[in-house]
Amino acid sequence: MTHQPRVVIIGAGFAGIEAAKKLGKHRVNVLLIDRHNYHTFIPMLYQVATAILYPHQVVYPLRRLFRGFSTVNFLQAHVEKVDFDQQIIQAENTTIDYNYLVIATGSQTQYLGVTGAMENTFPMRTLTDAIAIRNQVLSRFEQAVKVTNEAERIRLLTFVIVGGGATGVELAGSLSELINSALGKDYPSLNRDRSQVILVQSGERLFASYPEKLGKYTEKWLRRQGIKVHLNSKVSKVTSEAVYLEDDTAIFTDTVIWTAGVLAAIPQTKQPVKTATKEKILVEQTLQLCGYENVYGVGDVSYVESEEEFNGVAQEAIQQGKTAADNIRRQISGKIPLPFDYFNKGRLAIVGKHAGVGKIGKFAIKGFIAWFLWLEVHLVYLPGIRNRLGVLFNWLKYYFFGESASRIIISTNRVRSNK
Repeated sequence: MTHQPRVVIIGAGFAGIEAAKKLGKHRVNVLLIDRHNYHTFIPMLYQVATAILYPHQVVYPLRRLFRGFSTVNFLQAHVEKVDFDQQIIQAENTTIDYNYLVIATGSQTQYLGVTGAMENTFPMRTLTDAIAIRNQVLSRFEQAVKVTNEAERIRLLTFVIVGGGATGVELAGSLSELINSALGKDYPSLNRDRSQVILVQSGERLFASYPEKLGKYTEKWLRRQGIKVHLNSKVSKVTSEAVYLEDDTAIFTDTVIWTAGVLAAIPQTKQPVKTATKEKILVEQTLQLCGYENVYGVGDVSYVESEEEFNGVAQEAIQQGKTAADNIRRQISGKIPLPFDYFNKGRLAIVGKHAGVGKIGKFAIKGFIAWFLWLEVHLVYLPGIRNRLGVLFNWLKYYFFGESASRIIISTNRVRSNK
C-alpha cells in the first residue's frame, strides 16, 4: 500500500482555508490546525464592533466547512513549536508529523513601541477584539447617562481610533453612524454634540495605499460627518484616561482603538527562519520557505519579493493559498513548483453609508458605486448561506430604518489587548 503524504496547515484564515479546500478537492491527506474551531471573515469585523452585525454572522464552523472533504481533518489546538528538520509539530502535548507544511498563521497587532498602547488600547484583529470594542462603546453610552460632570461625560463619549488605513477608516465611519443612531434613539438625554470620533493618522493622508485623490475624498467625507481627522500626528503615549500626541496634544478619552500596525504571527520554530519587513517569513517565488522545499508560507505571515505591491488583503491570501496547494500537488507527482503569479482583482473599502473607495485596474472609483460593490463582493465571499441571508437582512434593516443588530452589552468586563 502506497503511503499517502500528509499536508499540515497551521492557521484557518483565508490562505489556510483555501489551501485546504484545494488539496481536499484532489483527495490529498490534510490536517488543518487552528486555535479556534471557526473561520473568521475579518473584513466584516468592524461591523460587529459597531453593532451592525451579530458576532455569529461573521464566523463559520470549520468542521461544517469541510464536511464534504473526506480527506481534510481538523484539530483545534495551539501550535507550540515547529521542527523543520524532523518534520514534526508540537501542539498541546501532541506530536504531529508532516510531509508538507503550510504556515498560514496570519498577523498580530503591532504597537510600534508606543508607551501604554498595549495595555490601554483595544486592538481590532479577532472576533474577541470586535466584541470587546462593541461592549466598550455601548457601556460608555450607559456610563455617560449616569454621570453629572460634563467633562467626564465628554471623555466617556470620545472615541479615538489610531491608524488611517482601511480598518481605521471603516471603523471611524461606522462608529460615527452608530453614535448618531444610538444617541438619538436609545439615549435621548445625551447630547450628540458632546460625542466625538477622532481618527489619528501618522502619515500625511488617509488610505496611503490608494491613489491620493481617494485619500482626500475620504478625509473630506469623514470631516463632513463630524469626525475629527488628525493627519501627520504620531501617538507618543496612551494612558487609561488619554491619548498623547508627539506635539503634546492630549485627547482625553476612555476608548482608544488601535489599528495602526501589524506584525507577522510566526509560530515558534526550532530552527531560525529568515524574516523581512514586519517580521514576515521570507519565502521563495514559489512560496517555499528558504532552505525547506516542503514548507510553505502564505498570507500575512509571509513575504515574497514581487513587482506587485501586496497590502495584506484577503484576495492575496486566497491566491497564495491556492498556489501553495497547487505546488504541493506538483511536488507529490514529481513536478517542479511554479512561482506565485498574483492577479490583482482590485481593492475596495467602505467609508460610510453610500460612500466607498476602490481601485480596479487603472480605475479609481468612489462614492455610491464603490460602496455598493464592496457590499456585493463581500456578501458573495462570506461563507454559509445562513450567514449571507442574515447579513443581507441586517444591512437592509440598517439601510432603511437605521436599526441593525441589537445593542446589547454581552459582557461588562473590559478586555485589553494583553489579555
